[in-house]
Amino acid sequence: MEPPEHARASAPGAAGDPLVGRLLDGRYRIASRVARGGMASVYEATDTRLDRTVAVKVMHPGLGDDQEFAERFVREARAAARLNHPNVVGVYDQGDDTSDGTDTVFLVMEYVPGHTLRDVVRKEAPMAPTRAVALIEPVVSALAAAHRAGLIHRDVKPENVLIADEAHGGRVKVADFGLAKAVSADTQHTATGGVLIGTVSYLAPELVVDGRADARADVYATGVVLYELLTGRKPHEGESPIQVAYRHVHHDVPMPSLVEPGVPDYVDALVARATSRDRDQRPADATVLLHHLHRVELALREGLASDPELAADLLPRRAPADDADGGDADGGERTTPQPFDAEALALLTEVDPRDSGLVADGNPDRTTALERHAVPEERADPPVIEPMRTTTVAAAPAPTRTAPARPAPVATTPRRRSRRGPVLLVLAVLLLAGVGAGAYWFGWERYTTTPAVLGLDEVAARGELEDAGLEAEAGEPAYSENVEAGLVIATDPGPGGKVVDGGTVVLTLSLGPERYDVPPLQGQTEDQAQDALAATNLAFGESKARWSETVPEGQVIRSSPKAGTVLKPGATVDLVLSRGRKPFEVKDWTGRSIDTVRATLTERDLEVSVAEEYSDTVSAGDIIAQDPPAGSTLYRGDTVSFTVSLGPELVEVPRVRAMGVEAATELLEGLGFQVRTEQADNYLGLGFVYSSDPDQGDEVAKGSTITLYLI
Repeated sequence: MEPPEHARASAPGAAGDPLVGRLLDGRYRIASRVARGGMASVYEATDTRLDRTVAVKVMHPGLGDDQEFAERFVREARAAARLNHPNVVGVYDQGDDTSDGTDTVFLVMEYVPGHTLRDVVRKEAPMAPTRAVALIEPVVSALAAAHRAGLIHRDVKPENVLIADEAHGGRVKVADFGLAKAVSADTQHTATGGVLIGTVSYLAPELVVDGRADARADVYATGVVLYELLTGRKPHEGESPIQVAYRHVHHDVPMPSLVEPGVPDYVDALVARATSRDRDQRPADATVLLHHLHRVELALREGLASDPELAADLLPRRAPADDADGGDADGGERTTPQPFDAEALALLTEVDPRDSGLVADGNPDRTTALERHAVPEERADPPVIEPMRTTTVAAAPAPTRTAPARPAPVATTPRRRSRRGPVLLVLAVLLLAGVGAGAYWFGWERYTTTPAVLGLDEVAARGELEDAGLEAEAGEPAYSENVEAGLVIATDPGPGGKVVDGGTVVLTLSLGPERYDVPPLQGQTEDQAQDALAATNLAFGESKARWSETVPEGQVIRSSPKAGTVLKPGATVDLVLSRGRKPFEVKDWTGRSIDTVRATLTERDLEVSVAEEYSDTVSAGDIIAQDPPAGSTLYRGDTVSFTVSLGPELVEVPRVRAMGVEAATELLEGLGFQVRTEQADNYLGLGFVYSSDPDQGDEVAKGSTITLYLI
């Protein structure tokens, strides 16, 4: 058996556990171990991405290499993730971490700080029926949701029922759907090649006999848990698991009132109905059990110490088993099988059903609610009444008179004939007639047959039931792939089943095919999107990353199929996640033509800003400087600033002809020129400028040298 998903029953973390402190999948930081089982261990951990406490269930080393175990572990995640119910522990994620060279297969689940129902049993049991019913109701509600989704828990027990602290709402949650399997034709056998799955104290008889399980196996285990809450003990105990399993198969679960006399008869009947060894006598699934539980809960709220009609309606209709030789062990004559009815037996024996002195079969382990006192000595020969066996009546022999061998030769006084024999015979006949009449009334006459209303709408079905003298009640609706929405797909009791005259028939109406719309996921994180898919019974497929200029990194851009698409439950939906804005690395563009660089950046949706200045070293039109510098990161829409060369700055040479050499030199140097003087060919020594090179009006670069020719 696997451990509960994260039981709070003081399970210490193992010293030196190599997983403690490890970061699984780069996200889940393991803190401490809180539970350990044969297949996996459960750890308290921190989701570093969402900064929340979670429970991580890790398969034991080596099992991850077994393909069958690994596939079953993954199926657990997908099956449990389909359940979206306030009383079911949520499953968030599943993964396989190989960072240390080994496969570490794990599940990530909701963390429920608190304790288990087992802790409550230890502290409070036996408890009042009102308290017991209040604790078991959310468990049945969670199982009903699972059964409607086609899942069986297979390991219902107090350890797998978590109760949050009052600071966290005190909600009751069912954990460890790790043994659950989808209900289908090929998943009715045990999940481990014939090895029984489940805890033996809560194991349904059919699991022991032939390994087959359906929703009724969960109903049986829930009934055993209710018995334990009411009495503080398990119904069957033994020195070994085999002995306990044997008792589940061959002995009924005793009535709780045998241990706790204050338990009402209708609560006894509910336990008997849920734990019937004949699974056909149990509620078909947890939804039907939840309906019966609500009836019992209503009677408890009204303070009823006894409700014979409700008790009789809840008790299983059990047919006696025939003996191999066709009669009873005492050789008595076997009568027609009679259904077990506590109210009828109470009337016939003139005692309260729970205070009867009748004993079944002389076997102290095979008990019913009638087994409490010894048979009174003055009733040495009453009929032995046993729910699972035929009822026998041994008639008292009539007194006889021995005839003389020959006539007496002397006269004698006539003997008085004894009246005791005829009186006992009459009483036996009357008792047999009373038993037969009562059994006929309580076993057949007061019942009617449930009419067939499958395929009718609710109004028509109610009309049919009312015409038959029955009441109709709408139960939990269910999805159907082949029955139109609004029509009846099942009844409880089923068509042709027995129901008390004037009783109630629960109608299950079709919701039509189970379909779900793909929710709008754009703008959500991957975890939020997965939670939204799980809430609509859709499965997460895979995610792909794409650049996006409008959707922030880590958020959903779109889904495939898109939002609004109608899908069957369990269909996969893929996500496209944003990688954020696409970055561009800045290169060194200095010295390159501004026209070429501008064209390249415009294609990448970058803005270009240009400033110009003169440069004596950079050619006109080339880039002198850029901002940001090379190696920086840019995104679409960002701006790159460039300083572009205008080439060297040009200055017009002024007229200096006929000017004195000093004045001309001062003028040219003031304009930034260098001045050099030479004598003209016709130099006279006057000291005036005859001409210049470059000549007046020419544009030359600032700082150029001007030659003055003197005359």
